[in-house]
Amino acid sequence: MPELVEVFLPLDAADDPLEPRLARALGWAPDTVGPWRLLRRSLDARKGRPLGFRLRVAVARAGQLLSDEAAPQRAVLAWPPSVATPRVTIVGSGPAGSWAALRLLEAGVPSTIVELGKPVQPRRRDLALANRGQLNPLSNYCFGEGGAGTYSDGKLYTRSKDHSGIAAVLADLVRFGAPAEVESESRPHVGSNRLPKVLTALREHLQAHGVHYRFETAAGGLVIQNRRVKALRLLDGDEIAADVVVLAVGHSARAVYRWLVRDGVAIERKGIAVGVRIEHPQPLIDEIQYGRAAGHPKLPPAFYELTSEGQGRGVYSFCMCPGGWIVPAGTEPGGLVVNGMSLSRRDSPFANAGLVVTVNPDDFGDAAAGPLAGVDFQRAIETAAEKSGGGQLRAPAQRLEDFLADRPSNTVAASSYRPGIVPADLRAVLPPLVAAALREGLRGIGARLRAFMHADALLVGAETRTSAPLRILRDPRSLQSPSVAGLYPAGEGAGFAGGIVSAALDGVRIAEAVVANAGQ
Repeated sequence: MPELVEVFLPLDAADDPLEPRLARALGWAPDTVGPWRLLRRSLDARKGRPLGFRLRVAVARAGQLLSDEAAPQRAVLAWPPSVATPRVTIVGSGPAGSWAALRLLEAGVPSTIVELGKPVQPRRRDLALANRGQLNPLSNYCFGEGGAGTYSDGKLYTRSKDHSGIAAVLADLVRFGAPAEVESESRPHVGSNRLPKVLTALREHLQAHGVHYRFETAAGGLVIQNRRVKALRLLDGDEIAADVVVLAVGHSARAVYRWLVRDGVAIERKGIAVGVRIEHPQPLIDEIQYGRAAGHPKLPPAFYELTSEGQGRGVYSFCMCPGGWIVPAGTEPGGLVVNGMSLSRRDSPFANAGLVVTVNPDDFGDAAAGPLAGVDFQRAIETAAEKSGGGQLRAPAQRLEDFLADRPSNTVAASSYRPGIVPADLRAVLPPLVAAALREGLRGIGARLRAFMHADALLVGAETRTSAPLRILRDPRSLQSPSVAGLYPAGEGAGFAGGIVSAALDGVRIAEAVVANAGQ
């Protein structure tokens, strides 16, 4: 049995041999420390404490082998041999769809993955065009292999408490090419330059073992008989016969939402959060978080998580990107959406984060507006942002100090947003309830962190796609739609996840449910 031990590694000792510290922590003689494995590494940058890394380590004595007992273990699914293998179609190649396909394949059930967008490599060209102000509504930062997370930073941390499930997903990522440290870092991150290679390796593995991909293929509806799914209807009129359809479509699948309502699939409104991207010089964030140690070569670009309140609503940072870039993340002509991303090096001179306000389903309008009213709410903001930016994906931006003073900006500071920003008044973009709450929440943040209210801090609009504005209902036990047997809503687009790892975990749950429901 390995010993599990916690040690603190001061910043200036980050390159020192670890064995002497392990021996002291365990009360062992220095020469009795044998092989060890790093299980967890987190930066401790709390105020009033020495800066350094907290490590959790599994250690064996000299002469002994380090067993795998400390390594994550998981059960492998198995399709019951007495039941015919189902025909499975998965709509969407994001984390939920990909991990549903991976776990089903391990159980002996291949699937067909239908993806509206392109594979990761040709998708890059469309993103380059978007960064120059040209949107492809079928291939962009939201649509394509890997979903919205592929080119939106590659953050792998999650608030899920399913520790064994998280460990298994991270192990899969390493198996397909992610750096090994994602299994031990407290805030793992792959980067938008590395994640596409991981997804390519995952796809090649799935294809080699019987999973079929259909890229640039739009789903157009369901064929339903006796309240059971029989096929997925494609927009071109073709059909894919299916006993199981997994809907893993992502939070921007507005066309899919429309035909789900048409086909009678149960959907309900769900609250969202909308706001802006806030951008600062990264060195400023480093100084706020690290103090005098800012700039130390062993310190990563600093991140933050902020919460506040305004007008009785939550105001909080979302998807913070240290050393990152603001990118155009819209999917519809005539609308502008921004998001954040960073590369594995996180070497941009800017830091950005979503700064968003909670919006409740009742804010979308009365019941007569229907289950898609949240989409209309988002679209109204996106249309206003596009108009304020003047077209070609230019984004309206306002200095933080001007936004707080209720005055338009006549000039703006430098920004990472490549299509370009224009000085604006974000009151013309954000609904009054959002603008008022955001202003009050920012004042609360400023009262605690004066340096955060820097003269070059920018608000860039609009951040509207934090999550899906609806939930595709599913039975809590079978995970199938209550409207259509064999239909499994999954991931962010169905309202059951948020982020790469949590969406992958939901895809795993769907695969487990499909196997558990075998023969029913």
